[in-house]
Amino acid sequence: MPLAISYGEIKMPDALLEIKNLVREFKVGGILFGIKFKAVENVNLLFEREKPKILTIAGESGSGKTTLIKIILGLVKPTKGKVLYRNKDIFTLKGEDKKIFMKNIQPIFQNPYESFNPLKKIDRYLMDTAINYKVARNREEATKVVSKVLETVSLGFEEIKEKYPHEISGGQLQRASIGRALITNPNLLIADEPVSMIDASLRINILNIFLELKKMKTSVLYVTHDLATASYISDEIAIMIRGNIVEKGYTSDVLSNPLHPYTKMLVECIPKPDPRKRWKEQIKLSSLEIKEFGILGCKFADRCPNSNENCFKKSPPEMIVNGHAVKCWIYK
Repeated sequence: MPLAISYGEIKMPDALLEIKNLVREFKVGGILFGIKFKAVENVNLLFEREKPKILTIAGESGSGKTTLIKIILGLVKPTKGKVLYRNKDIFTLKGEDKKIFMKNIQPIFQNPYESFNPLKKIDRYLMDTAINYKVARNREEATKVVSKVLETVSLGFEEIKEKYPHEISGGQLQRASIGRALITNPNLLIADEPVSMIDASLRINILNIFLELKKMKTSVLYVTHDLATASYISDEIAIMIRGNIVEKGYTSDVLSNPLHPYTKMLVECIPKPDPRKRWKEQIKLSSLEIKEFGILGCKFADRCPNSNENCFKKSPPEMIVNGHAVKCWIYK
């Protein structure tokens, strides 16, 4: 079965959202003597219109995941490349086309308290969303729409009625945040670490909501550093390090048979429910280092046990190995 993630310059007429050769450069350390680095480098992804899926972008903190989704949402302009929504560049959309894009591509943020005005009652905020996007014509209709959406995320309207964000739990507020995103009946949800601030007992409920949404023809771009949750919900996965996607494919294939040394390291960090195989030492991943973005070759070269001189000089090409894509000189 062909992999539905790649993409190069091939025109995809059935694409819902296509990310083509995306690059985003930043400069740190001053205008004159600052250092340029690519927070996102040559990223290609695809969501098809008629094939809803959950695609995970996974990697450590500082790998460029958040920058990538900000570009997809139109909040940050890319240095190079394009984000196409139904074959239209999102940064050229105006008027009604832009409203359609904003209605159909909805974000869910890591911190639910950032999704709501702390001085505005939650039910009013949700009803205003329904009215502003013309899902409802008045308050009465908006109340019905909001109530129905909240049922989808296992939250009753009475639980949030006349309450401010600080008056309910973080889990309830995150479910309300997901409900807000669903009011417009979007084609695609972009979820940035949506369960990282929620108690472990509630995480499975949120993840199950995403699985149900896929059945309702809504795709999800799930961004996380947690491969355990990615394994539970995602159809496909892309492993990202220092702005580069180094391995991508069907989740079961990538996590059961990781090819890139970085993916192998991440998989080793997944806790195994086996008391006979306890960790003997703590696995530590590196913190964000600008110098690692500046490596000309593979961004994992300075930590890779298999790296050689060539790995530091030139970025490896993308190759198809065992049915999924990987960027590593080992397979050239």
